[in-house]
Amino acid sequence: MRSRIPGFYRLSPEERLRALVTAEALTPELAEVYRTGELPLDAADQMVENVIATYELPNGVAVNLQINGEDRVVPMVVEEPSVVAAVSNMAQLTRKSGGITADADASIMIGQVQLVNVSDPEATAQILESHLAELAEVARHVHPRMEARGGGVRGVYVRRVTYDEPGFPVERMVVVEFLFDCCDAMGANLINTIAEHLAPYVEDLTGEAVGLRILSNLASRRLARASVRVAPEHLATEGMSGAEVAEGIASAWRFAWADPWRAATHNKGVMNGVDSVAVATGNDWRAIEAGAHAWASRDGQYRPMTVWRVEPNGELVGSIEIPTQFGTIGGPIRVHPKARANLNMLGDRGSRDLAAVAAAVGLVQNMGALRALATEGIQAGHMRMHARTVALGVGARREEVPRVVEALCAAKDFSSDRALQVLTGLRA
Repeated sequence: MRSRIPGFYRLSPEERLRALVTAEALTPELAEVYRTGELPLDAADQMVENVIATYELPNGVAVNLQINGEDRVVPMVVEEPSVVAAVSNMAQLTRKSGGITADADASIMIGQVQLVNVSDPEATAQILESHLAELAEVARHVHPRMEARGGGVRGVYVRRVTYDEPGFPVERMVVVEFLFDCCDAMGANLINTIAEHLAPYVEDLTGEAVGLRILSNLASRRLARASVRVAPEHLATEGMSGAEVAEGIASAWRFAWADPWRAATHNKGVMNGVDSVAVATGNDWRAIEAGAHAWASRDGQYRPMTVWRVEPNGELVGSIEIPTQFGTIGGPIRVHPKARANLNMLGDRGSRDLAAVAAAVGLVQNMGALRALATEGIQAGHMRMHARTVALGVGARREEVPRVVEALCAAKDFSSDRALQVLTGLRA
């Protein structure tokens, strides 16, 4: 399979499908899914409540990616202009320096059983700690088939937690937490079922009242990582040397490390990439967002999810490590035709591979945003992409869009009024 497809962005959607088939990223049968594979309304009605219709978003693909020495074509579902383009452009650039390295941990999720208003937290915790093996055995019997698949319970432990917000009564809690390897599932239903099953045992052992029984979306045992090294000569632009661009990217990262207001926007760019892969593959992007942002705050201040530094030899080195909760089985993946097709495009290699790919996409998407900020500014490329949406919004036909876009960019006016004026002039 080849991910390097020159001029891919210039093709029509049908030509892109044919190019992906030629590049062996899609089979002819899968290509048909993208031509006709809408989510059936009956299926949508079973997925969520009060359904009246389905809602479409653009399903693009990032090309040029080389991950762990292998070409990958990555599906992305996103409505924001320039996201897919940034990934594809930065992927082409990183290929020149060996591509991206990525991996992910086993799919271990955390479940919590909370005891509330505990009168003697230390004594309660000691009771539970003396019965950890028993609690682990109870948890194991909830999903016995998972062990045969290589997953299952990976540990049980106890935490003491205190609510001590100033001005309010102190509450002392004891929490039983368990680790469970969900294999290729996201794992929410698996974890919640175990937590519900453990609750009465925990109450019987302690005589205390159980509060919440639920998974944690801070999947700190389920991290995905990616890294990249870029030679400075591959970063140069017409107006800046590669060394200047590399330092500009590193400087922008240092701003994000120092300032949470900048870090929020920095990380939004990271999640532009990660979320697009999650939506494309039918995954719970809200859970992934929640965990990633919580992880970014683990030292007490909200920090950037990536790291960018310039090494003494001038190379730009970037890395990312975030918790992920990707699944390749269960949920909407089973019933959504394009989610299934998108996983097939990726080779459907399991949740760990998917998490690693998403981390790689998040890293290069962030690199694209920082490179734009360090050189021409974020608006130049983004507004050119946005201009297409503006042109379509005032009724421009496909063949008219490029001329409207050029006029808007030349005038640096991207308003609908200006677009309509240009379109009227063209047609006159």
